[in-house]
Amino acid sequence: MKLLIKSAAFGLALTILFSGLYFHAECKVISNSVLRLHILANSDSEEDQALKLRVRDAVLEEAGALFSSAHSKEDAAKLAKAGLSKIEEIAQACITEQGYNYTVRAELTSMFFQTRIYDHIAMPAGVYDALRITIGSGQGHNWWCVMYPPICLPAAEKKDELEDVLEKEQIDILENQPKYEIKFKIVEIFESIANFFTNGA
Repeated sequence: MKLLIKSAAFGLALTILFSGLYFHAECKVISNSVLRLHILANSDSEEDQALKLRVRDAVLEEAGALFSSAHSKEDAAKLAKAGLSKIEEIAQACITEQGYNYTVRAELTSMFFQTRIYDHIAMPAGVYDALRITIGSGQGHNWWCVMYPPICLPAAEKKDELEDVLEKEQIDILENQPKYEIKFKIVEIFESIANFFTNGA
């Protein structure tokens, strides 16, 4: 009887382990398939946070044209890198128009994100390539979305854009976070530890 219980427990443990490994692998596919947009405000003052959103709107208004020829994350990253000066120009013009003299920096980087939810889509924790825009000192709360597939661009059809890039199982993960809440947390812990040992932060 004890042997039967131990065997059942071992089988259950293996099932949970393989299920977790599969979920983590699917999350890695997601993080490797998207390009995120990350905008850092100068500070957390009400004025600086409002400015951050104005910069966001200005950049997104032009982003459709900048990224219209992207057919993959790699395409989007190349276009972002080539368009950094243009993106900075758009952001700087918006900042100046609002009466501020902050500097702005646009860069393509690879960075760690915790689990985040954007408009009912949950992005699992992990290291993502990102177009990062830093306003002034960049000490304020950030705003983020997904630049590719272009689910945060004006007129984007989120479902269609995701289906062009991800498989059904991966879209299910993004759109049904409550169903996978425990697995999301496990992935976040694992990725946080991995990021700590890789980058020391």
